Amino acid sequence: MIKREQYMRRLRPFIGNDPIKVLTGIRGSGKSVMLDLIKEELISSGISDAQFITFNFEAMKNSHLCTAEALYREIIQQTAEINGKVYLFFDEIQEVVNWERCINSFRVELDCDIYITGSNAKLLSGELATYLAGRYIEFIIYPFSFGEFRELYTSVFPAANPAQAFREYLTAGGMPYLANLRYAREPCRQYLEALYDSVVLKDIVKRNNVRDVDLLERIIAYITANVGTPFSATSITKFFKSEGRTVSSETVLNYIRYCLDAYLFYRVKRQDLQGKQILTTNEKYYIADHGIREAVFGGNMRDINLILENIVFMELLRREYTVTVGKSAEREIDFICEKQNQKLYIQVTYLLASEDTIHREFGVYDTIRDNFPKYVVSMDEIDMSRNGIKHRNIREFLLSEKWE
Repeated sequence: MIKREQYMRRLRPFIGNDPIKVLTGIRGSGKSVMLDLIKEELISSGISDAQFITFNFEAMKNSHLCTAEALYREIIQQTAEINGKVYLFFDEIQEVVNWERCINSFRVELDCDIYITGSNAKLLSGELATYLAGRYIEFIIYPFSFGEFRELYTSVFPAANPAQAFREYLTAGGMPYLANLRYAREPCRQYLEALYDSVVLKDIVKRNNVRDVDLLERIIAYITANVGTPFSATSITKFFKSEGRTVSSETVLNYIRYCLDAYLFYRVKRQDLQGKQILTTNEKYYIADHGIREAVFGGNMRDINLILENIVFMELLRREYTVTVGKSAEREIDFICEKQNQKLYIQVTYLLASEDTIHREFGVYDTIRDNFPKYVVSMDEIDMSRNGIKHRNIREFLLSEKWE
């Protein structure tokens, strides 16, 4: 089991303390494993596992506890038999109706430390979430970074070098469970297809009462095929109209929002670098795990430029950057990344295979006059840095602890 220190480092100051720890992210990204890692941390600090109470609400055996009242009664009964502080772990809490009521009651009535997971971004945005306002801290858990993937992949294939691991990562993606399948191509594909179906049916269709599932799947397919490509809801409606299907932009926007809430996609706004404003049209979308894209829709190697961009974008989220797409005159910078007082620019391409490509990728920075770091990231092995702009091989870039 990978220790996922990037997340544990953020969680550690809150372990054993008052705020409710909320772990969210796409289904299958490793939230349940994070709960196990937190338990290990607690045990290593001297806490007995007899003080732990754990429920996964997607397990059939716990279906009778999926109301706030039933869960409250069960926890009060179990905690009566435990001496000292109680550590409560609730996996996929969104399955419990009015779960915020009982969680808030536990916080008030018990000497406890609470950890919950959920697969929806709206977990804490509903009316009932006012019960917990200011009393929780949220952590988004993403699929494996390339660094995490490589660590597990080389435990299965010790002779694999970083280049071999990265080639596998391009198609397999970062879902943690794939290591249990020893990265065998067909079982991994079947698992990712089943995971995708589960996200669509449980976290999008069921949660939002989607009636036109065919339309939803068509919208998902369109976005997936066009990751990293600017488009609007209007462009999707025009696409469907060309196929003889009429759909409103409002419906398209609603269905996209459901996908964002389920962490299937992430939306990136565009920033006008000259006008210093955020643009609200032709946003970009990226998929949470490019392995799902390959398993369900295929084409990762054909669209490798987009996949590399997707991989870099997800790494930026893991490192807690706020990301926008930069528009400067007629040129576009893939990512403007900001965190606290840090800022950097990143341009992603497959290969710098010609002078025209080199001029295009480095030339996007011509109008940027500040002194923040500027990168061009590609698959090339030779360093082509120039004019103060840093060129990095994508493997090395992803594995770097710091970008300066």
